[in-house]
Amino acid sequence: MNKESSLIQLLKESDNKIIKSLYEDNRKKFIAFASQYSLDGDQILDIYQDAIIALCENAKKGKLDNLQSSISTYLFSIGKFMIFQLLKKDKKMHVVEDFNLVDYEFESYDEEKDDTEIKLLQTAFENLGEQCKKVIQLFYYEEKKLDEILTILNYTNKDVLKSQKSRCMKQLKDLIKK
Repeated sequence: MNKESSLIQLLKESDNKIIKSLYEDNRKKFIAFASQYSLDGDQILDIYQDAIIALCENAKKGKLDNLQSSISTYLFSIGKFMIFQLLKKDKKMHVVEDFNLVDYEFESYDEEKDDTEIKLLQTAFENLGEQCKKVIQLFYYEEKKLDEILTILNYTNKDVLKSQKSRCMKQLKDLIKK
């Protein structure tokens, strides 16, 4: 049994010594990492503590049994996901997310790859026409219903809007593939 497997087993058993050690070993690095986002210290600590809890719960559920990364990397990916969710909720993050395009799978977290995908998505999004940008932003980022978008963008028919959204997503995916 390797070191990571041993740690995972101890997490499953709720070993307080291991949890405390993981918490202390990663705390400063996580705070430094999370400081690049517009969050205050209390928010960062809350997210970090929630990420530790999620890590322990995931270990107990067996989600770490086939972990391909280090436990620290997995922990940071949970924290990063939580940061993005908070920023999105607070409308401080201006990234359009289609979870089919940008998938934050904790098991295969790779920050460099993740940042590259986000940049690719942002670049592709910027190359879309204005109408497509509006439709995608309203639907995916602002989470508006089609009926709301219909009114906001003055579409005459819901089916026309659905077709437009579909064409825009296809265009975005094609731009990403280039």
